[in-house]
Amino acid sequence: MSSSGFTAGIDVGGTKCLAVVVDPDNRIVAESRVPTPRGATALIDVVEAMAHELIELAGGLDGIGVGLPGQMDLSGRMAFAPNLDLGDLPLQALLEDRLETGVFVDNEANCAATAELALGVARGVSDAVLITLGTGFGNAIIVNGMVNRGAFGMAGELGHTVVNPSGPQCSCGNRGCLERYASGSGLQWMGREAVASGEAPRLLTLAGGDVENVKGEHVTRAARDGDKAALEVVDRFSWWLALGLANAVAVLDPEMVILGGGLVTDWDLFDQRVRHHYDSMVLAGAYRPPLRIEPVALGERAGALGAALSARSL
Repeated sequence: MSSSGFTAGIDVGGTKCLAVVVDPDNRIVAESRVPTPRGATALIDVVEAMAHELIELAGGLDGIGVGLPGQMDLSGRMAFAPNLDLGDLPLQALLEDRLETGVFVDNEANCAATAELALGVARGVSDAVLITLGTGFGNAIIVNGMVNRGAFGMAGELGHTVVNPSGPQCSCGNRGCLERYASGSGLQWMGREAVASGEAPRLLTLAGGDVENVKGEHVTRAARDGDKAALEVVDRFSWWLALGLANAVAVLDPEMVILGGGLVTDWDLFDQRVRHHYDSMVLAGAYRPPLRIEPVALGERAGALGAALSARSL
């Protein structure tokens, strides 16, 4: 069979699946998106349907990459994806059997880091940490210009390091994980806590009077309007994120931190607050250069694009 030079990448996020087809010159020539379903069978069905759509659009593909928010081992088996309620799933083998083509499977943050290394803000960078602030807290580690997956493929789970053992339960089953605070779901939870305590009537109004409808976007909207309670939630969120960054810097000593995910659109609200708290926490801060934080250059398509680039190795 002749090579088409085209590959596809599918980024399975907490709320949506985004797929792209990439040509030999790294240009996105087709795109598709659908809501992320729940359950293994539904997820595999959706990924298969998206892949078939992309194969038809491209007239054939040399390979397909899939990025997901969870721990993937080096064989392409999904070990654990708490935000998708999935685990112990031989995803690569299942998809290859259905699609009859090569499939590359990896953590979505690793895929985003792959794209940023090749085409984005991490070009020429030796050591960096990429963090995705979406529904959860995704993380990839770049060492010596390459994505470091660890001995078993499961490195880069800063979001599931425990920062408060007596804290609220995380989707992974532990208590007080960083993701429980420094993520889109964490910002939502803090907003709901503020409303439940009677501190944030403006958030309750924006949520239509139902505390269970309070979302992170209500917090950022009210904060932009100058609401005191919302600004306090933003500062609390920033403190937890700064803690995570300080821990990452102490362990990995990166040149830069790369930020992706939906919350990056509101980064101007958090930036100076995060830096202020980080400066008071980071080890040997007086001897370090200022923390370099850069948004992903490839936007919301970074994960899908990186998955497509990774599929070229098949």
